[in-house]
Amino acid sequence: MTSKEHKKHAFVQKPMGGKFHRNEFAILGAPCSIIQQLSRRLSDELEKDHKLGYVDADHNASDYESSFKVNYTDKIDHNRLEFYSDDLTHDFKGIFNDQEAVLVNGNHFTAQKQIVIINAEKRESLSRKLDRLTDVIMILLDKGSSDVHDFMKEALPGYASLPTYKIDNTVAISNVLKTAIASQKPLLNGLVLAGGRSVRMGKDKGALDYYGKPQREYMADLLSSLCDQTFISKRSESSIKSEYGFIEDTFTGLGPYGGILSAFRKNPNAAWLTVACDVPMLDEQTLQCLINSRDVSKVATCFYNPETNFPEPLITIWEPRAYQRLLYFLGLGYSCPRKVLINSDIHRVQLDRVQVLTNVNTPEEYNYVKNQIIG
Repeated sequence: MTSKEHKKHAFVQKPMGGKFHRNEFAILGAPCSIIQQLSRRLSDELEKDHKLGYVDADHNASDYESSFKVNYTDKIDHNRLEFYSDDLTHDFKGIFNDQEAVLVNGNHFTAQKQIVIINAEKRESLSRKLDRLTDVIMILLDKGSSDVHDFMKEALPGYASLPTYKIDNTVAISNVLKTAIASQKPLLNGLVLAGGRSVRMGKDKGALDYYGKPQREYMADLLSSLCDQTFISKRSESSIKSEYGFIEDTFTGLGPYGGILSAFRKNPNAAWLTVACDVPMLDEQTLQCLINSRDVSKVATCFYNPETNFPEPLITIWEPRAYQRLLYFLGLGYSCPRKVLINSDIHRVQLDRVQVLTNVNTPEEYNYVKNQIIG
């Protein structure tokens, strides 16, 4: 008789990416000064459309001594945050969470994708780093180089098909990076937030009939035509049925905040278009407008409601980086999606027809909106 394998910890799906970011690119094969210069040029070229982070190591030991483990300095035109720690391995993704990609000095660190520079001075050094070449996206020829090293041809059988440019061709190199970043655009899933208790309505708001079917089904139908997959959020004790898949609240007692977090727990690598089930005037045209305006470099894309002067939190596209942001605010004691949006780097979309955001919470509001829809 064999006992079942004991698992000490519950399985939690991890966000994709390497040590630093979901989009990380190591540049190696040349002296550090050349890598640094190239990284600065790429940042300057891409800064209008993409936020880049950078990882490097300093060859010179610091002579600065501090009794503080973390130093923050406002440098007027920028901010500086210094950590004094032996290991920040599990902090890097948090540090770079707001960036769209991270360039890494590959002479010191590894990354999931690589850009290889062909430089005579670093030929021998590169020959000892072939195990780091796991996913090369581009080859750059430094001054005086016209072909890849012989050992590279053996290590990378498909090297001839890789984009290859002179190292000073910043525009072409930037375009390859743009394509690589765009290829990692997260899929968009839909989530109908229907796990509330409907206390003010006195009955399940998701079951109300405006269009000949339960409202949660109507909203899921709208999302299914626009998203890769569509789900309905619900409380674990709820017995509602649907042709759509359910995501049970695993962050209980937090209202829609818990529903959004539960969706990210199910799939932290997708973006989630969330819609409340109690906005019956919301239509496909409005949702398509939000999707067309989506900015994947932001924490979220949402409508700005001029009547409240706030972003609309429950009709929002939450990008994967929002998961960590939501957990961070929860750790601070906040469970308000709007507060997260107000205090994060988001893209606000202006909406002309504000009435589509009308929220229905009471029987009186239901009767009024129902008559508006019918009439």
